Amino acid sequence: MRKKVAFYTLGCKLNFSETSTIARSFEKVDFDRVDFDEKADIYVINTCSVTENADKRFKTIVKQTQKSNPEAFVAAVGCYAQLKPEQLAAVDGVDLVLGATEKFKITDYLNDLTKNEHGEVHSCEIEDADFYVGSYAIGDRTRAFLKVQDGCDYKCTYCTIPLARGISRSDTLDNVLSNAAEIASKGIKEIVLTGVNIGDYGKGEFGNKKHEHTFFELVKALDEVDGIHRLRISSIEPNLLKNETIDFVSKSNSFVPHFHIPLQSGSDEILKKMRRRYLSNLYVDRVQRIKQVMPHACIGVDVIVGFPGETEEHFLETYHFLNELDISYLHVFTYSERDNTLAAEMGNVVPKNVRAKRSKMLRGLSAKKRRAFYESQLGSTRTVLFEGENKSGYIHGFTENYVKVKAPWNPELVNTLHQVKLTQIDEDGLVRFEFVPEKILA
Repeated sequence: MRKKVAFYTLGCKLNFSETSTIARSFEKVDFDRVDFDEKADIYVINTCSVTENADKRFKTIVKQTQKSNPEAFVAAVGCYAQLKPEQLAAVDGVDLVLGATEKFKITDYLNDLTKNEHGEVHSCEIEDADFYVGSYAIGDRTRAFLKVQDGCDYKCTYCTIPLARGISRSDTLDNVLSNAAEIASKGIKEIVLTGVNIGDYGKGEFGNKKHEHTFFELVKALDEVDGIHRLRISSIEPNLLKNETIDFVSKSNSFVPHFHIPLQSGSDEILKKMRRRYLSNLYVDRVQRIKQVMPHACIGVDVIVGFPGETEEHFLETYHFLNELDISYLHVFTYSERDNTLAAEMGNVVPKNVRAKRSKMLRGLSAKKRRAFYESQLGSTRTVLFEGENKSGYIHGFTENYVKVKAPWNPELVNTLHQVKLTQIDEDGLVRFEFVPEKILA
């Protein structure tokens, strides 16, 4: 009997791409992959350490495996497994914990899948996480997440990612292009580039600290891969998003007019405390440059509320900064203390109820920004890639500039590109459209 393995991924798109790579390693040793809510012989949980909530969810997920199969072997991998291996190993039901370098060799650590009395830990010193493992994930039939870079050399005071993933290092350009071509050959229409700090692409490509290639060179090379209809940049630091990249995307065959640019705070004083590598004026410059060459571009923003020392004045500075900026939506993170970070030792801690209130205000602003952006797109002709899930009788899709649309379910639309005219915003905030006749693209 072939054994069964199931996976659960917490956190970012990068984790999803790595889970897929780990899953393929199980296929090579004769495991069949099943859904996480099914009975399996081994459950692999890819953990995240970015938010407090992700930590808490881990125990709940382990309990879920025990309900499905009390005899199942449970392995924890990923960022939280690197940062707090002993803590995860102590959770009832966990048999194996693997750190940053060991997770890609998980099948080497499996014996007869007999449950351990105590969780077994294999976790390197993070300084040893200096080699690169390429990954890509096919989340559904329409898009894939392609990992191009790992680790980070930045020292933001709130962040544990360098402790969990190690130094900045990149996939070779040849390997990225090979993976992209492989994804395209599977009929997938969109690739999302992922990494920890993808604007730093090229550093460590051949095991040294040099930049053999730049992110701009990567973008230009990917634009020429046959069979890819859409390429999307997942998230890029403002100081690493150069004019040459913005201008190239504006004229590109494949790269879409959608940027996600972390800000974290609109207050220069707080940005300095966070040790970010830019001030607010550079951020304004990046947004203005994008809108100058791509007025219809979608711009998403990461922002953290409740950082130590953030006064009401600092927060209002951030709120007004974002309100006046020509952006499309926010990802709002409520600051949570992480062990072994400088921010966790800072004074002037913001009370949790104040953090929650500020978070709610920015989420309200995000809804307003998204609505205004969608309204600005009504009447325009855009290209939609339709997704594969029937959601309460509707099919959803995204335009190239990340407007989410809906239509009555039609399985023939799945994984197809169509030109449409955006007509109105529905009650749920999604956009309705009319098909442009004879414009089926792929």
